[in-house]
Parts: sequence; structure tokens; C-alpha cells
Amino acid sequence: MIHVTSLSGLADLAASLGPVDLLTLLSPSAEPRDWDGLARGHHLQLAFHDIVVPTPGLIAPDGDTMQAILDFGREGGAERPMLIHCWAGISRSSAAAYVIACERNPGFENEIADELRQRSPLVTPNSLMVQISDELLGRNGAMTAAITRIGRGADAFEGAPYQLPLVWPLK
Repeated sequence: MIHVTSLSGLADLAASLGPVDLLTLLSPSAEPRDWDGLARGHHLQLAFHDIVVPTPGLIAPDGDTMQAILDFGREGGAERPMLIHCWAGISRSSAAAYVIACERNPGFENEIADELRQRSPLVTPNSLMVQISDELLGRNGAMTAAITRIGRGADAFEGAPYQLPLVWPLK
């Protein structure tokens, strides 16, 4: 399972999971933190803004960012739970969970998107992150179309923690 949460829910969820592989996705202006107590496995921290259109003065996710997330997904989740967080647990972290699940399960893009929506009606995965990953993985628009189809999640300041399966089809 991929576990997804907001920054404010991170400590409690990490404590309940034990050793985790931690993916941190925060803005470049986020206050530096010591993650050693939480990331007891592999830890990757990436800094970019939660934007879907490149904007002057802001750092957008790009191919290198998404390749790093995909590489993290390939390396993680085997020995320890995978835990992904961003500021609100709605956009960046949900996009990362979606693209990691899609990378591991080609052909299940729609099913994974539907499951994502079912497990969290609040999420709105960052569409630029999905689009870039779709291109990197050669999915010919399948990932982008699936996320567009499920639409925007319900308005929320912060998402509730949820899990997304790593292996498809679901049994």
C-alpha cells in the first residue's frame, strides 16, 4: 500500500506504520525539518510549487522531478510501507501516489484513478505531474485522461490520510 497524508498528519501516521520509505513533496519555501525520526527507511525530499502551469518566479514540477518520484516508487514499498506527504495531502502527494501505482501497473490507469477517487473524495492530483509522468512512461495520454475524468475533488483545506494499493488488479 501507498499511504498518503498531509504534513500535519504525518507524525501520527508514520508512528502507526513503523519504519517507512518517505516521500516529502513541499514548496521550496517550506521550513527545514529534521525527518530522521520519521523516515526510518529511504527518504526523498523534493521542493517545488503545487502549480499546474509554469509560472514566472515559481518552481513547477518537471521531468527530473517526476523521474525522481518514479525512481523512488520503484525502490520503495518492498520492505517497508511507502508514505507520501505534501502540505495538504491533496494534490502533489496524490499525484505522486497515482503515478507510482500506474508505473507499477500498466493498463490499469482508469482503475487506479477510480480507486483513488473512491478512497479520497477530496483529492485533486496535480495534473502537470500526471501529464509529465504519462509522457515519461509512454502511456499515450491514458493517465492524463483518467485523472481528467475523475475531476476535481471536493473543496478542502486539508485531506484525510488514505491508502492506495500498489498491486493491480485488486483481489
